[in-house]
Amino acid sequence: MKQLLGIHHVTAITSSAERNYEFFTYVLGMRLVKKTINQDDIHTYHLFFADNEGSAGTDMTFFDFPGMNKGLKGTNEISRTGFRVPNDAALEYWIKRFNHYKVKHEPIKTLFDKKMIFFSDFDDQDYALVSDEHDHGIKSGTPWLLGPVPNEYGITGLGPIFFRVNDLKRMISILEEVMMMRLVGSDDHYTLIEMGEGGNGASVILDYQPLLRQAYQGFGAVHHVAFRIEDKAHLDAWIDRLNSFNAGHSGFVDRFYFKSLYTRLYPHILFEFATEGPGFIDDEEDITILGETLALPPRFRSQRELIEKQVRHFDTTRSNKSFEKEYYD
Repeated sequence: MKQLLGIHHVTAITSSAERNYEFFTYVLGMRLVKKTINQDDIHTYHLFFADNEGSAGTDMTFFDFPGMNKGLKGTNEISRTGFRVPNDAALEYWIKRFNHYKVKHEPIKTLFDKKMIFFSDFDDQDYALVSDEHDHGIKSGTPWLLGPVPNEYGITGLGPIFFRVNDLKRMISILEEVMMMRLVGSDDHYTLIEMGEGGNGASVILDYQPLLRQAYQGFGAVHHVAFRIEDKAHLDAWIDRLNSFNAGHSGFVDRFYFKSLYTRLYPHILFEFATEGPGFIDDEEDITILGETLALPPRFRSQRELIEKQVRHFDTTRSNKSFEKEYYD
């Protein structure tokens, strides 16, 4: 049985697709690689922000469910999404950038011998920038080369994903025994778990908080986390493994950009397994215009006229723009 390779993507909920696009494009300097719909709810946008090529392991994605209330933070949730930057010097740059754009953030801290910055967006969605300076493990991606953040400081992929839990023993057991991850160590109330080659792109950090209220999903919260698997055969093997544990799951789901499998092994937390490909460069968009059109998987294309009436249009064209790299004294 092959191990999980690392983090594939994280999907969260935003109050505004437009504000979300502005924040990730102009502040975080990540590339919108696909503007499509939630395949289970065609009234809802699904935006994918990733590295320069839209590589697996680099994308943070968002739904904007109409009329949804703000999420309630607490325990038993995916509480924080990590992003990788090249080194410690990049974190110093990002402190200046966050100050410039008035982004809420904490000072640089050290956790598991890695320097990082905790920050949040306009929805109070929580993130961490994590330095790869001393990282050993799965490789990261390439920053958005034409974006506003200097390439030497840019976000290159997903870093550790934080789970806040009130039953640490149960979550560790699930990650180790069912999902074949490995316990690395602890740092105060945090526990580090790794998979595959390990490192920032293949890590889960458990935040043990037994006394907090139960979290509830809404905008500003994470919907699910996806782990990387190689291909359909690898996905089928995970279906068999989940069956061996009598774990409920979705079975095979074809998302066109990747193949998926979903399961809830721990209360209130949704896990996905997603294949490395085929990816976001397809018959509708080549690499030069990724994310600039409303892209639809083939099974939805006959409904394009209806869908375009359901989702409000907003402009995500960037191939005709030139971004000046932003430095700070």
